[in-house]
Amino acid sequence: MGSEFAYEDIGSQEVETYTYRWIRDETYGDKECFVVEFYPVDSKNSGYTRLVNWIDKDNYRTWKVRYYDRKDSLLKTLIQSDYRVYLERYWRAHQMNMINHQNGKNTTLTWSEYSFQAGLKDSDFNRNSLARAR
Repeated sequence: MGSEFAYEDIGSQEVETYTYRWIRDETYGDKECFVVEFYPVDSKNSGYTRLVNWIDKDNYRTWKVRYYDRKDSLLKTLIQSDYRVYLERYWRAHQMNMINHQNGKNTTLTWSEYSFQAGLKDSDFNRNSLARAR
């Protein structure tokens, strides 16, 4: 994508995609967090051996993620900030900064708007509907 983000970093994060291990509780900034390791279930097709996540105890928002490469060396760190709540239940970060420790580069994604309940149906995502959307 021409950035320090990989598709895997911003793609869907279904629970069954990883196995999990709680490491410790820790303060991150002013937030009490769980520190949890995520291990990709499909490790053959993942660029990472594990991800270490700082997740706040209040709203379960991920503030920091460390990504470890196939040699289990620290590759990248994601810092998320400027969280806002939508529809009184969906927390979304408006700033995502990815730092690559191996090449010294970083990329910041700034989200200006999220849209929920946009009127889309499951049928909008079938092969014919997607072909018409081109």
